[in-house]
Amino acid sequence: MIFRARSKLESTLVSKVAVVGAGAIGATVGAWLTKRPAIDLTFCVRTPFEHLNVETPQGLITATPRQIVDLSKAETVDWVIVATKTYDALGAASWINALSDLNTRVAVLQNGVEHLSRFPSVNRDRIVPAIVDIPAERTKPGSVKQRRDGSIVVPANANGHDFAALFTDTSIDVQTVEDWQSAAWRKLAINCAGAVNALTMQPSGIARDAEIAELMRAFVRECVAVGRAEGAVLTDRLPDEVVDNYQNGPPDSINSIHADRLAGRQTEADARNGVIARLARQHGLSAPLNFMACILLKEGPAAV
Repeated sequence: MIFRARSKLESTLVSKVAVVGAGAIGATVGAWLTKRPAIDLTFCVRTPFEHLNVETPQGLITATPRQIVDLSKAETVDWVIVATKTYDALGAASWINALSDLNTRVAVLQNGVEHLSRFPSVNRDRIVPAIVDIPAERTKPGSVKQRRDGSIVVPANANGHDFAALFTDTSIDVQTVEDWQSAAWRKLAINCAGAVNALTMQPSGIARDAEIAELMRAFVRECVAVGRAEGAVLTDRLPDEVVDNYQNGPPDSINSIHADRLAGRQTEADARNGVIARLARQHGLSAPLNFMACILLKEGPAAV
């Protein structure tokens, strides 16, 4: 089934869109945009690929989109979609500057809650922060397996609605919400608990152990306290809900920070755990578990 995004883009208009980063998320989002005649798509990549091949629940999407690897070749676009890892923010910022004029809008499809502050050179009125839930794995440059239909959550403002319109008639369900901040902190609560999997090198099923489950709840309690101090509306039930989600999901499921550690890659521990500890200090709070996890995970296996 094909799901329609919540707002519409006039089909007679062509939007120039640049996707920065062709990892699992960037490639999947870009693949669906190639299905839209109203989108003129460019990928900004480190490693070019011959073809874009994304295996989706609806079938294989194959395309040969325009690619650039050199900042000097960048041209102004209507939308920049940042789909890099959070630790690549400086590199992404260089692409944003090369691709933008005063009218260019920037959608940040990254983990964490610092989407706006991560790009200080960009006017905040032009940034659309996005929460992404698209289970996908890159097998090689340009090739991705999307495991189920994905969703993206953005603020319910003019830019958010226009971003949603880019995905009209695709299987990417873009939702607009009034309280985006609270939604982002709820996602962070899920992500911060995933540090337990990365530290133990065990998949989601380990949450079925009672002591591990309580440890995960403790991670989330720290997140809830800091999120509330930041203004997010978070229920007391959130720690239990996060653990229930892990316990009731596939026991062999591996989250992204666990996968990065298994592969020896740099992790996003700072965006998933470190941010909780940093913001805790600003509010006179303490988040020792998330602080510890960030230290142990931020450099990958060599740090443990």
